[in-house]
Formats: sequence, structure tokens, C-alpha cells
Amino acid sequence: MSIALKVVVNGRPFEVRERDYVLVGSFYVFALWIGIGVYAVYNLLQNYMRSKIAAPAVLAVCLLAAPVLMARENWDDHDRSGRYTATAMAKAYLDSCDPNAILFTFADNNTFPLWYAQEIEGFRTDVRVACSTLLSADWHIDQMKRKANASDSLPITLEHKQYVDGTRDFIIYVPRTDERIDINDFLNFITSDDERAKIELSNGHMANYYPSNKLRIPVDREAVIRNRVVSPELYDSIVPYIDIDLPKEAIFKNTLAMLDIIRNNSWERPIYFSGGTMDDAEYLWMKDYLQLDGMTYKLIPVKTAVTKENPIDIGHIDSKKMYDTVMRWDWGNGNSPKIYHDPETRRNSVSYRKNLARLSEKLISEGQTEKAKKIIDLAVEKMPAQHFGYYFMSEPFAEGYYKVGEKEKARKLLSLIIEKYQDDLRYYNSVNVLGDLEGYYNLLSLIHKNNDTEFYDAQIKEFNTYVKMFDRFEPESI
Repeated sequence: MSIALKVVVNGRPFEVRERDYVLVGSFYVFALWIGIGVYAVYNLLQNYMRSKIAAPAVLAVCLLAAPVLMARENWDDHDRSGRYTATAMAKAYLDSCDPNAILFTFADNNTFPLWYAQEIEGFRTDVRVACSTLLSADWHIDQMKRKANASDSLPITLEHKQYVDGTRDFIIYVPRTDERIDINDFLNFITSDDERAKIELSNGHMANYYPSNKLRIPVDREAVIRNRVVSPELYDSIVPYIDIDLPKEAIFKNTLAMLDIIRNNSWERPIYFSGGTMDDAEYLWMKDYLQLDGMTYKLIPVKTAVTKENPIDIGHIDSKKMYDTVMRWDWGNGNSPKIYHDPETRRNSVSYRKNLARLSEKLISEGQTEKAKKIIDLAVEKMPAQHFGYYFMSEPFAEGYYKVGEKEKARKLLSLIIEKYQDDLRYYNSVNVLGDLEGYYNLLSLIHKNNDTEFYDAQIKEFNTYVKMFDRFEPESI
């Protein structure tokens, strides 16, 4: 049964957690063998001691052997007591949203912590968290149509029969026209039960389709201004409509639900996306119409094109708003050396540091050096590179220190990262370490570019000693 399930489920080799529950059938068989083994040990010990002593001794040893071994080997990196990084992250996401906002998340790790913060700690219950993955399920759409805590129901006009399980699970693309279709006409067509709005599949079933992948969402300028969707300085940049191009294969039920919310909301409630993915579908193909408000991306009717050169730099930045947001975050105890910084915590720091780096760069470009210093200090203090890894994410802060006149702080941060690269290079002396050499080399280039000649001259000599360890990787001379 278990082997059959593995074939049917076709699980990927690497997952965010163990998927061993599909092997539950084998667990039963393994448990039987454990029982036989315990009895075999008991029979063996009977030759050396009385049964009254052997029986409890065997039971105790066999019962405790596995859990004691697992605790001994795994306790330190599985102990979550005293760790508040997940809660802090959840609160940062929620606190990056305007009051009464709608926040689309896309996976377990940036959804469940937020629900915990809301349901258990009562934090920012005005924000409605809708998981785009779960919006493929009719029960989650039903949940979103009901009021929850301080959040009103979401503006969904779809009837239950239109999205019940097995209905419109997917909607295929069948090109009939190249014209852009208004979102109202589009949704009315793909939710119609008229046979003319459907196409017959190869199995004989009828399915809804969309005749054009070009969609247009009109923008009510007055509603945008009335509800303060953007700051006054962006009023002249408000577009009359947002055009999006859907995939030329199919869309799924969650997209249908999200588009219905966008249509009916009419800019009355702020709409956010959690980010953390490069998949255009998770932003409803509207990456060019976002504003970074901390950890979340706000949908705004102002175009800020994402460039091919910097595809991860998504959205406009309102530096005043984002600065105020970041400065009120609860950071938990992520900078504590007494906790285990697990891989998920370290990965989550990438979004934090990327966003804070963009904010600091924006503040520097606007001449707000004091605020930029505070943001850089905050990032370096709350997410120390020695605990969070991904050392390249600290490079913008080192460069930021140079730009705001904090040479000693730049040196201190760079020295810490250089020491980490040196440790790795020493450890991997016999293997391919091109990545670390390039990272080390980039730091020296950063120092050289910012005319810190004294520090550069001191570091280049030491760098060359490490380069000699890996002659085949020797970079071009600086």
C-alpha cells in the first residue's frame, strides 16, 4: 500500500518537511518486527536471568532505546522553547498591512504563523489572511465569505454552487479573440452555466474556458484617492486601468476567487500579497502595480515596472511609510546567541534583509542619511550575519555604511563576513570553493570601489594568501 501511495503521490525528493505519513503501511509492518525482536531479546536473556527480571528489563530498554537516542541526537536543534522568530515574522507581515486589509499568502510557512498571531495572541485581527493555495478549496472560500474577529467578510459574489468541489477546479484557455476583456465580462463568462460558455473535453465532460488571456481591470480614481490607497504625491501617476496577461494554458479556482475579490473590492479595502515567491501567479500577474510596505506588497494603481536586471526588486517604495512600519516591528529574539537559528528562520531573513536593504538605499538616494543609518543598524543588530548566514545579503548594509559615512561600522561588518569566508575556505581547502572566493572577492571590490584604501591594502594581502590555496580559481587581479 505504501509503495503504491508513493507512486501515485509522486512526491518530490526534497520537501519542507518529512512526508513519511504516506509510508504508514510500512510502519505497521515494522512495528510487528519490533515486537518479534523484543520477544527474541527476552528469550536470549532468559538464559542469563530469571524471567521476572528479564521481562521488565527488556521492555524498559526496548521502550526507551529509540526515544532516548532521538532526544540525545536531536534535542538541541528541535527545541523551540524560548524561540520567538516565527511569531515575530508573523507580526511583521500583519503590521506591514494597513487597517482592515486583505492579505493574500501563498503557502503554509507564511500563513499558519499569521493565523496563530491573530487567533491566539489577538494581534491585528482586522487583517483578513486568505491563503491562495487553500482558495482552491470550496470550504476556504466559504470561510472568507464570513466575518472573522475584527475583519469583515471578503467581497466574494460567487455562489457556492459555482465553486463547489469538482466545479471550475480549472478553466482552460481557448483563444477566440485577441481583444482585452473587462474583468466583469470575463468573470461573468467563465462562471456562466450556459453551454455556449463551455467546451467539451476529450473525456466528454464540459468545462468553462476563457476566450482571451488579456484582461483589463478598470481603476476608480476617486475611490483610490478617497480610500488613500496611495500617497498624494502619486495621484498624478494613477493609471485608468490595469492590464494583465493570464497564462495561455489554464487558470485554477484560486485565481477565480482572487479575481472576484479584486473586482468587487473596488479599492475599498487595501489588498496585499505576502511575497516570498517569484511566481507571477501569486501576484495575479500584477507585479508592476505593487508597493513594498515592509514585508508585504500592496496593490496600487501606479505602474512601477519590474526590470529584467533586478527581477527581485518588486514594487514602488514610499520611504516614509515603510520606515515608520519597520521601526515599530517586534523583532522577537532572533539576535540571541542562545537559540538555534533553524534553516527556515535563516531563509526567512532573506526577505527581511532584502527589503531593508532596498529601504536604506531609497533613504540614501533621498538624502535621509540619519534614517538610513537607523535602518542599517536595525538590520545588522536584529539579524546578525553570524547567526543568519546568507552573507551576501549583508553586502548592501556594508555599502550603505560607507555611503552614510560610517566607515568603522562598514569595516566591522565586512571583517565579520570575511572571517566567515576564511573559515569556509580553510575547511574546504580540497574542494571547489569558487562561490566563497567570489564572495570574498566581491567584498574587496566593494571596499576598493568606496575608496577605503587603508582597509583595502590591509585585506588584499590576506586575500591573496587564500587565493594561493586555490590557484585554479584565482580571480583576475583587482
